[in-house]
Amino acid sequence: MRRYLNIPDPGPAPPCHQPLLWASLAFAAGIVAGFYLWRPPYLWLAAELVFALAGSYYMQRRVRGAVVLGLAALFVTGAFRAQMGAPAGPSPDAAVFNTGDEVTVTAHVMGESRFRPASAGDDQTLDIESEQIESEGRSLAVSCGVRLSLYGKEEEQQDSHNTATHHVFRYGERLRFPARLYTPHNFRNPVAFDYRGYLAGKGIVALASAKTGEVELLPGFAGTQLELWRTRVHRSIVEKIRQLWPPRQAALMDAMVIGEDAFLTRQTRTDFQRSGTYHVLVVSGMNVGILAFVVFWVFRRLRISEILASVLTVVLCVAYAFVTDVGPPVWRATLMLALYLGTRIVYREKSPLNALGSAGLGVLIVDPQALFGASFQLTFGCVLLIAAAGAPLLERTSQPYVRALRNLDDKHCDFAVPPRAQQFRVELRMIGERLERLLGKRSSLRVLAVAAQIALRAYEILAISAVMQAGLALPMAYYFHRATVVGLPANLLAVPLIELLLPVAALTTGLGYISGAAARVPALLAGLLLEGVSGSVRWLGGLRLADARVATPGLALIVVCLLASVLAMLWARRRRLLATLGFAGLAASAVWISTIPQHPRLRLGSLEVTAIDVGQGDSLLLVSPQGRTLLVDAGGLPFWMHSDFDMGENVVSPYLWSRSISRLDAMAVTHAHADHIGGMYAAMANFRPRELWIGVGPPNAELEHLLKEARGFGVRVVRRKEGDDFDFGGAHIRVLAPGGDAQESERRRNDESLVMRVAYGNTSALLEGDAERKAEAEIAGEQPDADLLKVAHHGSATSTMPELLAAVHPRFAVISVGARNTYGHPRQEVLQRLEESGVQTFRTDRNGAVTFYLDGTRVSPQVGDQ
Repeated sequence: MRRYLNIPDPGPAPPCHQPLLWASLAFAAGIVAGFYLWRPPYLWLAAELVFALAGSYYMQRRVRGAVVLGLAALFVTGAFRAQMGAPAGPSPDAAVFNTGDEVTVTAHVMGESRFRPASAGDDQTLDIESEQIESEGRSLAVSCGVRLSLYGKEEEQQDSHNTATHHVFRYGERLRFPARLYTPHNFRNPVAFDYRGYLAGKGIVALASAKTGEVELLPGFAGTQLELWRTRVHRSIVEKIRQLWPPRQAALMDAMVIGEDAFLTRQTRTDFQRSGTYHVLVVSGMNVGILAFVVFWVFRRLRISEILASVLTVVLCVAYAFVTDVGPPVWRATLMLALYLGTRIVYREKSPLNALGSAGLGVLIVDPQALFGASFQLTFGCVLLIAAAGAPLLERTSQPYVRALRNLDDKHCDFAVPPRAQQFRVELRMIGERLERLLGKRSSLRVLAVAAQIALRAYEILAISAVMQAGLALPMAYYFHRATVVGLPANLLAVPLIELLLPVAALTTGLGYISGAAARVPALLAGLLLEGVSGSVRWLGGLRLADARVATPGLALIVVCLLASVLAMLWARRRRLLATLGFAGLAASAVWISTIPQHPRLRLGSLEVTAIDVGQGDSLLLVSPQGRTLLVDAGGLPFWMHSDFDMGENVVSPYLWSRSISRLDAMAVTHAHADHIGGMYAAMANFRPRELWIGVGPPNAELEHLLKEARGFGVRVVRRKEGDDFDFGGAHIRVLAPGGDAQESERRRNDESLVMRVAYGNTSALLEGDAERKAEAEIAGEQPDADLLKVAHHGSATSTMPELLAAVHPRFAVISVGARNTYGHPRQEVLQRLEESGVQTFRTDRNGAVTFYLDGTRVSPQVGDQ
């Protein structure tokens, strides 16, 4: 009867019966131990040998003991692999970097050129591999990866000689250009993103920039024919997509179908992130799964044998992963697919957990560092939750009814399903009898079956999405500081449309190479499906409710959430009460992360002044003795750089979240220059301050935009001017500038900076913004004695005048300045003035984030983590 109804065998065994899953977990635990508990390699090898021999001895005597010993052997093997796989030290050729001297680089292109959509002219970025570097008359053969940024307006690019004017660089082309080489710089704040390590993982060890008009194309080709073929196919598909759909739709199609995200805007990315559907915007394991399902289904309908269909499906998925070239996530999914189909052929039953375990073990053997990456953890966490918790949930709820819909008109099949499913079949036939007059006997049951399948399918998407959202709440909060509160409805709308969109888009692109007319109708259908996806994402992602940001979870919360996830997976197939408790605990942990603020890491009873490293800009965090928080500026990049990098989102906010700060009491803008105001928009959206303090100087477009954002968030705008005197959480603040007549003045905007003296007890700090000589002369007249001076204008020679130092006579100073900045800040004469005044000076480019604690009697500087 089971065969007659085409009912599959019961699902996979409980996780404890999945040996490869436990093997991969033991190996992963060993990697963690090897990373944090260094031991001489010979000790790990000796332990591995002992456990392996002991396991072999007990294999025929005590199977469970042998299994435990085998897992222990895998544990120490993972530790040994982690230590042996540690990244190598710097290249001996690194002496050519960071000198500040211009060199001539001969190189070849490793990665296709990527244009910046927001840029003017021919700005583009490409990854190259150097062949030769000429410096001071010497020629060095240096082979290293370099990320090259090209810039220059069209009118400045003269088409002469062999100059690469208006040229889009392709893989394997050779070029020569003058530039200065620098190693990538990390912002030196606690838990800051390891940009240097990220680039190193892509083979990039240096950065360079050059004018497009100064790049000379050289004859010859450097590279492999296989990679040249891949880049040509990839580029051809991108161009075909851009022919078939209008630009906005083509940008989304490029990202979803082939993994080309160069044309996506920042707002599009943000909408998908806020709605919890970013996984549909990029090529990921979901794309591989949809492709594999469609291909395998088509092959089986064509009467191709299961073995051959499985082989062809794997081959096509490997080719897809190769052409997209989006990295480890897709290759991991392809490996898992191959193992799953292989297991299905050999054992004739589904074993997703074993496939997941074997894929994880293979990936970690090759690259143990992948274990610590967000991509690896999210990918495997998602699949593990679906297989170990989501699938059992469906088996308990919807799957009996899904099976009951088969052969609905045959009453003899009622006895092959559980009693509740039998009742379901009977009730559907009763409803069908009432619909016979309208639809006919056979059509009525068919319509009911289709409607029930749609409803059950919607429930399954909702249930799996709920499990994923709850289980992944911890890594989403830890890595991305997002609580995707609209993830359930967003995925319920987007995922079914994506499952239809991807096959239709692939078919349309293929038809486009044959006949543009033949591709017109499916292109229209794909466009409608895409509008459905993007429209729902824009709507849900645009809601204020979707913009829920959370601080970094503490250790206790991390342990509780991991325990809740483990129990939910272990109890999912146990008694109904245990399964219910497991899922309830999982949901409760997700609610805790999303709604209950973390306890901030603050030192109460002292005034804290922290200079956050934001490069060539300013950002200060002040914490009052009573725990009230004030953010003064949030860094930013000059607008002429045409960069999508958001200092507030990517640097300032992560630092605050690392301190478990979820809300700010106030924010202050010293003046409306990009390196002070640029990051304020993101910081305001993420931390929703009660007040925004600004000076009384004339507004500009950037400040007006910020004020509009503040009104949208319900933030109270407070204008501060010279003479204001008030308390702030146990600290006393006196505003020294700008004067009340600043709006009518013709002074430089730097001299309109909001300057504050913040005091607690007998200790105080003077925060100058970018005040220059004229403003400092007025400030000095107030005799603002202070222990700590935030040096004005990043150490420019136009500030920190001797008169100011004589009036303030600080004991400590901090300069917020960018490493290797083009302005030459801090100027040597400023450093000399500070030294001659007996001031101990700290710099964010050398010291990173610097914190000063003013306890009322003395000032304590602290460099590094808090």
